[in-house]
Amino acid sequence: METEQDTYPPAAPPGDLTTAVTAPGAELLTLLDRHLPRIRAEAAPNDQDGTFPAETFRGFARDGVLGATVPAELGGMGVSRLHDVAAALLRVAEADASTALALHAQFSRGITLTYEWLHGPPPTRKLAEELLRAMARGEAVIGGAVKDYGREVTRLRPDGSGGWLLSGRKTLVTMAPIATHFVVSAQAPAAGGTTLLYAPIVARDTPGLSIVDGWTGLGMRASGTLDVAFDDCPVPAGNLLARGSVGVHSDAVLAGQAVSSVAMLGIYVGVAQAARDLAVDTLARRSATPPAASRTLVAETEARLYALRATASAALVNVDELSPRHDMDPDERGRRMMTPFQCAKAMVNQLAAEVVDDCLTVVGGATYAAEHPLARLYRDVRAGRFMQPYTYADGVDYLSAQALGLERDNNYVSLRATRPADGQLSDRGIRLPAHGS
Repeated sequence: METEQDTYPPAAPPGDLTTAVTAPGAELLTLLDRHLPRIRAEAAPNDQDGTFPAETFRGFARDGVLGATVPAELGGMGVSRLHDVAAALLRVAEADASTALALHAQFSRGITLTYEWLHGPPPTRKLAEELLRAMARGEAVIGGAVKDYGREVTRLRPDGSGGWLLSGRKTLVTMAPIATHFVVSAQAPAAGGTTLLYAPIVARDTPGLSIVDGWTGLGMRASGTLDVAFDDCPVPAGNLLARGSVGVHSDAVLAGQAVSSVAMLGIYVGVAQAARDLAVDTLARRSATPPAASRTLVAETEARLYALRATASAALVNVDELSPRHDMDPDERGRRMMTPFQCAKAMVNQLAAEVVDDCLTVVGGATYAAEHPLARLYRDVRAGRFMQPYTYADGVDYLSAQALGLERDNNYVSLRATRPADGQLSDRGIRLPAHGS
């Protein structure tokens, strides 16, 4: 049956991430345009103070933006193409990358919970539907809590009555100031010495859950990125999503990881575009003809921006095309979604940073003041290399292993769980040696 999405132009112009490829995606871009003036006006003061743009997100809730990736039959906007999600994040990131990063967390949860609603076991489908409907109403804001704090390991243990107790602490949890729920990465022991991976979904008002404030980041300072602590938080059995076993080399999980994260490429393309526009506008206001060096950097910036958009767009189209292909071998599907994503991520992280750096050079010494908008973009763009999947180091390991045919555990959550003491940070942020080093 032909749908509205099918009749909409099926592809954006090559090298373009500014337009949507579906009608719901175009509607989302139109809704976001209403909020851009406020986002742009508050970007600098929010960055300076590390203040989360709560009023903007209240506006998102009123307009249905927080339910953009919720299926239409559950009350959402039904934006399902990751290309369109990335285009939306790009547009917001041009105004403020922190706001875009926080919005990505919500969009990502809509996409992953939709999968659980369609394909999960009955208890999971029921929970996913409840959360998705609440997201569509603007009532549920769901953050991801993946990275453990320091050397702590977030763990689940049976409560003796069929449920679980969750303890640990997560760091770098974006959108924490307003999140109503958290999807948490946790481990639990099983018979035979196996360690299982789970993703419990924990409501903010759960006893034992606390938000730990005080994080001051180099960039993305207004994204609401804080720590969340769990002290024997009760988790009903139905609120637990199974995520496999530690140490099992299953590349099938790469599909879900790609789907949940690939749209983030749009954020860093948007940061680079914003830097370019600032630099070009500055040169245009100057009376003298720009020197040859500045014109060379502008020309190179134009080429890099095209490469950024084209590379990100290609990876997004690839994931969109493979996402519904459940007829494929699951491991092969996972690799075919993750590998182009990682190639694109490596290039986007490199080229976006180069664009912003060259724009600072073009504009000159004024950009070295902390309050200059290019200084903020310079700090924000650097966050891309720390984002999973994968960080720069993990991405190098993954891509080189794929090229050389090396066997490795490509599930970064599982891989991290096998070496919790290696390469972690202490409370003082000092790298600690592994046991026996």
